[in-house]
Amino acid sequence: MKKIDSITKLESWIDSYLNFEKTPEKNIFWLDTMRFFCNKFGHPENFAPCFHIAGSKGKGSVSTFIASILDEAGYKTGLYTSPHILDFIERVSSAQGKFSNEVYDNAVKEIMDGVQKINTEELPGERPVTWFELVTLFAFLTFRQAKVDYSVYEVGLGGRLDSTNVISPVCSVITPIEKEHTEFLGDTLEKIAYEKGGIIKENTPVIIAKQQPSVRKVFEKIAEEKHSPVIFAEDFINNLYFEIKKISDCINFNTVNDNKNILLNKNSIIFNTPLQNKNILSLMTVSFSSKIFSRPIKTTLQLTGKFQAENAALAAIAVKTVLPDLSEDIIERALSKAKLPARFEILKNPVSEKSLIVLDGAHTVNSVKFTMETFRQVFGEEKGKRILLFACAADKDAKDIAPLFKNKFDSVFLTKPGNVKQSDMNTLSKAFNDTQINCEISEDFVMQIQKSIKKAGEEKAVLLVTGSFYLIAEVKKILADINPRHTF
Repeated sequence: MKKIDSITKLESWIDSYLNFEKTPEKNIFWLDTMRFFCNKFGHPENFAPCFHIAGSKGKGSVSTFIASILDEAGYKTGLYTSPHILDFIERVSSAQGKFSNEVYDNAVKEIMDGVQKINTEELPGERPVTWFELVTLFAFLTFRQAKVDYSVYEVGLGGRLDSTNVISPVCSVITPIEKEHTEFLGDTLEKIAYEKGGIIKENTPVIIAKQQPSVRKVFEKIAEEKHSPVIFAEDFINNLYFEIKKISDCINFNTVNDNKNILLNKNSIIFNTPLQNKNILSLMTVSFSSKIFSRPIKTTLQLTGKFQAENAALAAIAVKTVLPDLSEDIIERALSKAKLPARFEILKNPVSEKSLIVLDGAHTVNSVKFTMETFRQVFGEEKGKRILLFACAADKDAKDIAPLFKNKFDSVFLTKPGNVKQSDMNTLSKAFNDTQINCEISEDFVMQIQKSIKKAGEEKAVLLVTGSFYLIAEVKKILADINPRHTF
């Protein structure tokens, strides 16, 4: 993805502001600054009807599915997600990719000219402006400049005090809740649910994924107080079925050059399917029904795993709730087209065409559990070595994640997730040692990435990279350096 000059200028400017992603701090969450900005810029957050998605895992996938459905229905749709993998513009885009340079140029000029004219004394409490507040404001302005018909906003952290929570959505969606960011959101599932439930708005439908009973009660209480119609997916989705193909059923490395349906193109795997009519590796079929649909939904997904089937159903119900006349055909086509980097993304190892690299940004206990389940289903117990490259931020639960990898890999490399997120190598090392997993540990993430790719290539192994989106960003940079003609 070619850099846009104005975006480079924007990144340089906003990097001078307090960035929670790089330096987590307590007591920097509030909404009055965002409300001040929205008022100052003529309320761009209200330009188009929008969807709002919160949760502990899957919210990026659900956001992408929703945007894809709206786009397939003919609506120009803005999509705001985080984090980005390689390019900042991944955060603020359309359902089909980036907007025109003119849209970004105008939005950059609008935000920089407007914010720089504001005196510190004008800001609520004279508090410092944060990086994420500016990025969220930029998304509002970009979508207005692009004249979108709909926009989809993924919550950054929590929900109640997240910068996105100044919008008035036509529908809110909450994905599964688990313990995360406990120092900021609370140390119990119920406290975390309260923060996530902060996106539930007055008289606005909310679609909620299956939750633990105590979490469900929290959401029920908030929805009742807000007079919000609530749909719990577990009560509304019937006959959810999915089937994951083994990679060996799709790719035969010995005859790859003779197979007209399977191609290895540069570093990415592509797979022709009649339904999609696009060069995409599709490893999963899914179907589900609900009284909201006139017939069962049956499609394929590029995003793989049981939880992605659940995410697809959640997204379909959310859009159908807002657009009841939307056809099931449109939903099926849209779900099959949705794609998102670093969600069980499979690439060819540039060291060897008989080695694959799987990139997955899972970073919570449950999400890593699902990743390992999908890994087993896709690659089975067939011959061939398995290698793991893992890193996680300091606030992740390494102690409970490590056992999920025991006896699953021939070699394990541990490192830190780049230079952006804080890491705790001592805790990480202890977690794997206590689990009796032999591993090679180094803070030199560049070296560890290069070694794991090289070893996987030489041994014709599958390399799983997981634990952090920031680690995956570094892997993609190195893969691009190995094969500079290919961009990921």
